[in-house]
Amino acid sequence: MKIAIVGAAGRMGRMLVKLAGEDAGLDVVAEIDVADGYAREWPAGTEAVVDFSFHTAVPPSVEKAAAQGIPYVIGTTGLAPEEQAVVDAAAKKIPVVQSGNYSLGVNLLLNLVRTAAQVLGPAYDVEVVEMHHRHKKDAPSGTALMLAKAAAAGRGVALDDVAVYGRKGMVGERPQGEIAVHALRGGSVVGDHTVMFAGDVERVEITHKAQSREAFAAGALRAAQWAAGRAPGLYTMRDVLGFTN
Repeated sequence: MKIAIVGAAGRMGRMLVKLAGEDAGLDVVAEIDVADGYAREWPAGTEAVVDFSFHTAVPPSVEKAAAQGIPYVIGTTGLAPEEQAVVDAAAKKIPVVQSGNYSLGVNLLLNLVRTAAQVLGPAYDVEVVEMHHRHKKDAPSGTALMLAKAAAAGRGVALDDVAVYGRKGMVGERPQGEIAVHALRGGSVVGDHTVMFAGDVERVEITHKAQSREAFAAGALRAAQWAAGRAPGLYTMRDVLGFTN
């Protein structure tokens, strides 16, 4: 498969190029980035695009892919509502895989969090804490939002109705049913995520710690291969892995 990598100069982009180069079934035909020495567009014949760039770069690239009928994999997070609307429109023309995290472990974690939230119920307070390296630009992470949404789904509520992002000042007592998300930044942390279910007599914590960006890159390349030949639509890594809920 001939693939183009958008955001090739970044940490994830470099890992994608490395792993794809080690896969006999993949041929990187374009390394695209705004940095010097990189391509600005992919050539004719490109069969899939993997995007780990910056949120403002996603809309024009996914629109171009949609016009050309090329499957698109998005790992970029922090998209504004109007940018996400462009992605949604493109997914009506091509298969688009979009996920805040492409690792197998995190997608398993989503299942565990949803189940825990359903079983434990609102009597257990939910706190999501994530930590990433100092260079990450968006907060909270896309993965943290996915985990918070999984907890909300387990409770049968919409995250927007119960979410709080960080706390400061005299915020009062914690209301039952609240789902809080906190972002930490520092050092070279690849990505740590913990979901806490705090009850009166016990606390359950579910944690995932990424040791290498390879876990994310491998999943994204798998998603690109999976998307080939799929019907237009907006898919997630859970679809790629065959999870049913």
